Amino acid sequence: MRKRVTASIWLFVVLLFLYAPILVLAVYSFTEATMIGQVRGFSLQNYVTLFTNEDLVSIITGTFGLAFVVSVLSTILGTLGAIGAFYSRKRYRLAYDLANQIPVVNADVVTGFSICILLIVFFGMDKNTYIPLVIGQMALCTPFVYLSVLPRLKQMDPRLYEAALDLGCTPRQALQKVVFREVLPGMISGFMTAIMLSLDDYFIATYTKPAVFDTISTYVVNATKGSQTEIKTALWALSTVIFVVIAVAVVISNLAGRDKASEEGNR
Repeated sequence: MRKRVTASIWLFVVLLFLYAPILVLAVYSFTEATMIGQVRGFSLQNYVTLFTNEDLVSIITGTFGLAFVVSVLSTILGTLGAIGAFYSRKRYRLAYDLANQIPVVNADVVTGFSICILLIVFFGMDKNTYIPLVIGQMALCTPFVYLSVLPRLKQMDPRLYEAALDLGCTPRQALQKVVFREVLPGMISGFMTAIMLSLDDYFIATYTKPAVFDTISTYVVNATKGSQTEIKTALWALSTVIFVVIAVAVVISNLAGRDKASEEGNR
């Protein structure tokens, strides 16, 4: 009993440490305060500004559009890479796994600066295009898709693919009807992870984005350095909205997974 109480207290402390800053922002987003520490009356003006300010709306839609494009491309590339590595010889598979782990542990600032040097300086690519930004974020997101899909392949019965070939499927049909169906949960997980990484990215976007384009991360950093109080406080509302959307998505995903596990157990 005592151990259980101690464990519960430690869990509460850890969760409080993780979520207290976000909860503070959420509370202040519903007030008229212009800075943290000032307690003023209830107001929804921050949320009105968030959804009516043209600059903020443009930045939010542009950031989510970029995240969707990068996530789709990263999911395709990461899935094909995982399938190729899984069906390769063992020594090649180990080499692919090692190459995939390097971008995961590498600092984002190094990746962003490297992409900038390679594409813009070395190859002379125009920085006013979105190509360096998309490629840079794909370099960030694709390894995580690879890591999400590969475990699903390892859990799959390798004889299913061979059985599909024996039953008359072409390699392409067997890949589509057997392999892709088995790794679909990993692809969805990798896609969602890629979206979160793209939305959170700052360093790669800073080095590779066009001068006329801002993501949420780069805009937040620049806005906090300026004197636009209305924009700063609207960003509190933006942080709250993003946190709530992610929390709801995680809860729904967990409930759906629990219901599916229950149905499989009843069978």
